[in-house]
Amino acid sequence: MTPRRSFLRAALLAATILSVPVALFPVAITPAYALFGLGRIVFDPSNYAENVLQAARALEQINNQIQSLQNEAQMLINQARNLASLPYSSLQRIQQSVERTQQLLGEAQRIAFDVQEIDRIFSDQYSNMDLTVSDQKLVELARERWGNTVGALKDAMRVQAGVVGNIETQRVELSNLVGESQGATGALQATQAGNQILALQAQQLTDLTALLAANGRADALSSAEQAAAAEQGREQRRRFLEPGAGYRPGNAQMFRGGN
Repeated sequence: MTPRRSFLRAALLAATILSVPVALFPVAITPAYALFGLGRIVFDPSNYAENVLQAARALEQINNQIQSLQNEAQMLINQARNLASLPYSSLQRIQQSVERTQQLLGEAQRIAFDVQEIDRIFSDQYSNMDLTVSDQKLVELARERWGNTVGALKDAMRVQAGVVGNIETQRVELSNLVGESQGATGALQATQAGNQILALQAQQLTDLTALLAANGRADALSSAEQAAAAEQGREQRRRFLEPGAGYRPGNAQMFRGGN
């Protein structure tokens, strides 16, 4: 074998050996995402839409829960406002006005607002008068009845003055209560303001009742005095017109020591 032929044969054998791994064991090239353990990324439009829909539903539920919590918080705030007490009270001033009126009625002169005392005095001085007493006693009884009437008229005027004096207090309290009612933050404050306005109206009715009672008392005593005076006048007229002993002549001496 010539050297040239030996060289060609060796070259052919080397080429055959180098070509066997390529043909029999192909080389697989691994992607970068597989080398880093990321897995293969595949975009699925339907799955993406479903995920977006679920996220929207979850967000809507969260918004509903937030709205529910806000409503509950507002409800608690409203309840707190409804339970808040009115910071203003006119009860003390109303009671003071009523006490002043009661004090004036309690200071009634001669005949107080007492049923037993009225029965006793009327029995002695008006309805069951003893007309057999002396003229001097009849005059004294007439003076007593006149004093009762004058005292009742004075009491009525004092009660009238007290009621008029309460008007300014009532005006101020009514203005304050109306302002509190209009500025009430809840149902309880509005109710309390309304109750105090009703109490103020009750106090006004109390003053009106006291005024009517005092005026009625004065009128009643005046009428009773007139009726008693008429009865006493008839008795005194009867006594004046009753025939008495006639004139009886007697000895008269004009000059002492005369003949």
